[in-house]
Amino acid sequence: MRALLIVCLCLLALAPPASASKKKPGGSKAESSKKEKELSPEEAAAAAFESQLEYKRGRVVLPGDIATLDVPDNFRYLSPEQADKILVEAWGNPPGTKTLGMLFPSDVSPLAEEGWGVVITYSEDGHVDDGDAGGIDYDEMLKQMKEDTAENNKERVKQGYEPLTLHGWAAAPHYDASAHKLYWARELSVAGAPQHTLNYDVRILGRKGVLSFNAIAPASRLGDIEESMKQVMAFSDFNAGQRYADFDSKTDNLAAYGIGALVAGKVAAKVGFFKLILGAILAAKKLVIVAVVAIGGIIARLLGRKKD
Repeated sequence: MRALLIVCLCLLALAPPASASKKKPGGSKAESSKKEKELSPEEAAAAAFESQLEYKRGRVVLPGDIATLDVPDNFRYLSPEQADKILVEAWGNPPGTKTLGMLFPSDVSPLAEEGWGVVITYSEDGHVDDGDAGGIDYDEMLKQMKEDTAENNKERVKQGYEPLTLHGWAAAPHYDASAHKLYWARELSVAGAPQHTLNYDVRILGRKGVLSFNAIAPASRLGDIEESMKQVMAFSDFNAGQRYADFDSKTDNLAAYGIGALVAGKVAAKVGFFKLILGAILAAKKLVIVAVVAIGGIIARLLGRKKD
């Protein structure tokens, strides 16, 4: 009997107190952790926005059967309609600009601080003769582009936007004559912006026009973007019958400009590409530039930023 009493007392000593079995007002560690992981209103809005996006991979034929992309796993494509959500609702560009869609890296959100994307457009102004490619003075061209930017700033200020500065070539223009691809990158900034922005451009010359890939990212990511754009060019090409070599001088039209005008942006202004404006996203001190005028988008609104 005494032995049995000792055993019972030992069991009682090992049992947790009744109060310990009850849940404390603060809840369990798991519940506390869950509360800590609850999304802020800004994060919830961003997550809801991204849930609308329908990314594609694999073989993607661009609208108009112009070109085909073989999108690998580390990239993802959005249709023109879906890309418009990014450009207009997220990046603050006005509606109405026609694109062939956008490409994004798979490992980062287009809304994140380090996010970036590639805007795809096409201009069918005719076959571009690349005969002037070897004789262009890009240093002199840059001087003229800076002067044009300064002149355009007068109108920007009138419209209530901060002036834009073209700092120079982030990557000097070069033309791959065998592939008929033109590469260059500009470093730009807006007054008061926390960092400079990169516009990395690639133009693929075709039978009747030019296919444009414009990468928009923080200037600090130049090395990454250059390597990524090499991959983009490897999986992007005009379809058969639309390539540069398919030009027929008897039936096809020649463009009224050459390589120089493509780099200088004169053509972009002419065909309305600069309506795809400079989208300012001040999220986690990030600035992304598409082209010409700064404006806040969904992220700016989520952070309470107001356009003056």
